[in-house]
Amino acid sequence: MAEAATTLRIALAQVNVTVGDVEGNARLIADWIGMARQRGAQLVIFPEQAVAGYPAEDLWLKPHFLDAARRAIDEIAAGVAGLVAVIGFPERDGATYNSAAVLADGEVQTVYRKILLPNYSVFDERRYFEPGDAPALIELGEIRVGLTICEDIWYPGPPASAEALAGASLIVNPSASPYHRGKGSYRERMIQGRARETGAAMAMCNLVGGQDELVFDGHSVVVSDRGETLARGKQFEQELVVCDLDLESRPPAGPPRPDEDAGPSAGAPARLLARFEPAGRERNDRSEPPLAELLEADAEVYEALKLGLADYVRKNGFERVLVAVSGGIDSALVALVAADALGAPRVGGVVMPSPHSSAETQADARAIVANLGAELIEIPIEAAMRAYEDLLAPSSDGAAPHLGLGPGTEAAQEVQAGGAGAELAAENIQARIRGNLMMALSNRYGWLVLTTGNKSEMSVGYATLYGDMAGGFAVIKDVPKTLVYRLVRYRNALSGDAIVPESVLERPPSAELRPGQLDQDSLPPYEVLDRILVDYVEDDRGRDEIVAEGVPAEVVDEVIAMVDRSEYKRRQAPPGIRITPKAFGRDRRLPITNRFRG
Repeated sequence: MAEAATTLRIALAQVNVTVGDVEGNARLIADWIGMARQRGAQLVIFPEQAVAGYPAEDLWLKPHFLDAARRAIDEIAAGVAGLVAVIGFPERDGATYNSAAVLADGEVQTVYRKILLPNYSVFDERRYFEPGDAPALIELGEIRVGLTICEDIWYPGPPASAEALAGASLIVNPSASPYHRGKGSYRERMIQGRARETGAAMAMCNLVGGQDELVFDGHSVVVSDRGETLARGKQFEQELVVCDLDLESRPPAGPPRPDEDAGPSAGAPARLLARFEPAGRERNDRSEPPLAELLEADAEVYEALKLGLADYVRKNGFERVLVAVSGGIDSALVALVAADALGAPRVGGVVMPSPHSSAETQADARAIVANLGAELIEIPIEAAMRAYEDLLAPSSDGAAPHLGLGPGTEAAQEVQAGGAGAELAAENIQARIRGNLMMALSNRYGWLVLTTGNKSEMSVGYATLYGDMAGGFAVIKDVPKTLVYRLVRYRNALSGDAIVPESVLERPPSAELRPGQLDQDSLPPYEVLDRILVDYVEDDRGRDEIVAEGVPAEVVDEVIAMVDRSEYKRRQAPPGIRITPKAFGRDRRLPITNRFRG
């Protein structure tokens, strides 16, 4: 006869912590433990590295930082009563470990150490941590609970399988799994598959919030042993996800190995770390678990951009932001995201017309700022352009010694194929005048300058160093041009009003740095360009593979050459929000000096 099921009320504390703010994070965690206790939770799970923030990078190498994290865990533990809490932190014990502390009855009862350390994409965990030595369990009454951390469940097999064999009915997983397009749904399907493989329910608590380039999307889940999602946290928001799980105790396939016998590998038998009697729930009613609906694809990206910008501004102490609004599609999207993330009163829209600016784009720029309710700042740049012309006027013999435009100079490498020599320098000077003015405003008022370049432009270097690349944060740095258009249309439709005029969406894109200039004079159509960039940049496909897919060889060669020779520019670009599986910076790292082609 099957044993009666035990109902365990668990809570996933999907919180937004700040890297390095150990004291502030500890206060936040203590508050949410109190919320979980009020909801009658018997077990509460916090994200990976919740005390330190993720990724703490080389803070993890500082002994005094690790000591501060340990003190915080001890202080949190002193206030834990009436439930069990599992909290991620960096542990220093000879080596440094990515660990989860199990707190109950006012003390740190035991610690689990992450076994599988990711060292790819945006992850560098082997730089900082040593792997744990064995899978592990705790017991809550008759129920065995397997302990894992993030990467530990991303692959079939141990440690999760070893914990299930040792009788785990539930496997918990504090995570800090960063977002890219479609990641949340993929992650949920992975967890469903792992539950079916192990025959154990899964509870994954993911971090939420922005940290420099990374955005963590929340989307915590509880999944039954049959792979059914029982509870799902909201995307991009803090939430306490409470779920009543009906669990049956499972006889282990073999006795768990005692602590001292555990082997140094994920494949070692699971060890039983601690036993607890679950506290009686303060409420006898059954909790109705939340099952948040998933956002559609463009809405998901837009919310990621909002959260990434909002947290970068908040966590770094900025009051306001500045956006150079040109009347083009890219600056329109950045202004939209900024106003939605921060509130329009905290956004300044700077319009800087030149003699090459059309009346139509200038009217659209002012309309966008007005429609958002942001502050309009106008600074015409013609006078500055004339001053530069005087300073850089040719000498009496016709030479231009101040420009230095010989082959190999920085100006000659600017990737605007339609320009050369003095004409190209004049175009770039316009962008640099604007960049200089934006940074001057930033210096005067302490406001953060948001750059407006997209991923397509950053890929091929269609941007000016110290010009439109000047700023503190690049909101759409990882957003391809074709997606920029979709996001603006999505946001217009969301409001019901055309905040961005239709003329901006219909007008052929142009930098407007010379009369009649269009992006298509220097670049392939963006539909073609973005297709090549996905293949070459994100999927690491070679030149011949791309050509074999039917893209003209001369176009592929041109794009690859532009991408390769623009690496030096990307190294000098400000950080920006990652929304694709391979972003420039933390993901894609290539040498500047590099003769490999294709």
